[in-house]
Amino acid sequence: VFQFDTEFFISGLAPLCDQLVILSYVKEISEKTEVECCARPRLDIVQPLPESCEEISSDALTVRGFQENECRDYHLEYSEGESLFYIISPRDVVVAKERDQDDHIDWLLEKKKYEEALMAAEISQKTIKKHKILDIGLAYINHLVEKGEYDLAARKCQKILGKNTELWEFEVYKFKEIGQLKAISRYLPRRDPVLKPLIYEMVLHEFLESDYEGFATLIKEWPGDLYNNTIIVQAVVDHLKKDPQNRTLLRTLAELYTYDQRYGRALEIYLTLRHKDVFQLIHKHNLFSSIKDKIVLLMDFDSEKAVDMLLDNEDKISIDRVVEELENRPELQHVYLHKLFKRDHHKGQRYHEKQISLYAEYDRPNLLPFLRDSTHCPLEKALEICQQRNFVEETVYLLSRMGNSRSALKMIMEELQDVDKAIEFAKEQDDGELWEDLILYSIDKPPFITGLLNNIGTHVDPILLIHRIKEGMEIPNLRDSLVKILQDYNLQILLREGCKKILVADSLSLLKKMHRTQMKGVLVDEENICESCLSPILPSDASRSFNVVVFHCRHMFHKECLPVSNTVSPVQFCNICSAKHRGPGSAILEMKK
Repeated sequence: VFQFDTEFFISGLAPLCDQLVILSYVKEISEKTEVECCARPRLDIVQPLPESCEEISSDALTVRGFQENECRDYHLEYSEGESLFYIISPRDVVVAKERDQDDHIDWLLEKKKYEEALMAAEISQKTIKKHKILDIGLAYINHLVEKGEYDLAARKCQKILGKNTELWEFEVYKFKEIGQLKAISRYLPRRDPVLKPLIYEMVLHEFLESDYEGFATLIKEWPGDLYNNTIIVQAVVDHLKKDPQNRTLLRTLAELYTYDQRYGRALEIYLTLRHKDVFQLIHKHNLFSSIKDKIVLLMDFDSEKAVDMLLDNEDKISIDRVVEELENRPELQHVYLHKLFKRDHHKGQRYHEKQISLYAEYDRPNLLPFLRDSTHCPLEKALEICQQRNFVEETVYLLSRMGNSRSALKMIMEELQDVDKAIEFAKEQDDGELWEDLILYSIDKPPFITGLLNNIGTHVDPILLIHRIKEGMEIPNLRDSLVKILQDYNLQILLREGCKKILVADSLSLLKKMHRTQMKGVLVDEENICESCLSPILPSDASRSFNVVVFHCRHMFHKECLPVSNTVSPVQFCNICSAKHRGPGSAILEMKK
């Protein structure tokens, strides 16, 4: 089947699947004596090829007296059923067998290749007999610990120890002995399985002694039922006695109180720290009853969020209670009432009088919008406050709202010296007397006259103003103002002419439509009655002559039933519509037969 040459003598052949096992006899030259001598026999595995062979493996065998043996002294026998090979020499018998996965794992462990050994054992766990995955894994963990790779060793514990709590606890104590509890803390099981509380407490105490941030991280990540919360709280409290301002410990203590459902204490710490989770804590655990006396603290921390929360939960903390709590902090009281007013103009109406002073003191830009939108604030009180503080715009608005438009206009002219605002005010009031006052005040002030000439053209006849201007007075931009008045006048004339054309066209169109409508015939049948005698309008005997009058309003009369007109005009009108003032309806049809 195959034919190939070898460089050595063959003492025996045996089959191994599709390969050959060859017991070879080799001679070599000694380095010391340079004389040819017998070497150790070799057991080779080769893969025959059509004209050559490929060596798969080669092992030199150490047998007693191999230096004296010849090629014929060796024999190779094999047991086919057991895959055993016997190498026979004059003094020794060597048994060879195929290596299995256990042998491979032994070799890997001997070379300290634990990770590969573990992987091989997992792949062949059904066929290996000598080794257990757990034992290999534990050996691997020990090896990593010995090398100082503590983090990797701790990470491997998750995979190797699995749900075996006893082994977990053993490893934790081992890590404690070498001072590496921190390394294993991140990988401790938290659910299925759960270790004894003492284990977790031991790790937390280790962090508490040396790493506050790491301690806080574990408290945040670990469920609160893993350890005895009371013991840990006491330990934290003891440390806070040494460092009472440590924010990390205070924040962690608040979280521990939260786990322990002591929300009041947690809330106090969060407020002291001004922690962002304080509002979430209040909402989540419905702590509104606990914050009734802490509203000022909440507002100092974040007034925007605090006000939104208080307004969203009016049923739990009333508006009156909030205002009362903020009595000594008017600036915060204003923030709350302002937001309340923005949401609903009527809910806090009893505080609108108070809000006038608050707006005047802390938020003047929003005072005028408040006065405009509020229907509950006392105008006299508001006017008094605004006059005391010399708030001109607000005073003007209040005077006009109270009906004292002339005083408001006078204040605009004298205090603000703003002719445009005065003109705008006069336009809003649309009062002829105000325009007269405005003209009288402006007549000796050229800049004001210019403003009036530019703006009153559509409200007041400009001639009234022009006639009052003193001769010789220099008025800036008078020419431009007069040109503008003429342009405005021309524009008004054009607008009126345009409107007149539209009205004439519409009137003509409607007249034609009315004429077409009145020219149409009117249906008269047996169901119609005379509006005067209430008998059928048409006689039952068709041969009889009759005379009927029908009006455009669709009322019908017998000719003889209509009253005789006292006027000379031939046009008749419907008595019914005339009596009801609907306008005269002239006769459109007179039927005779």
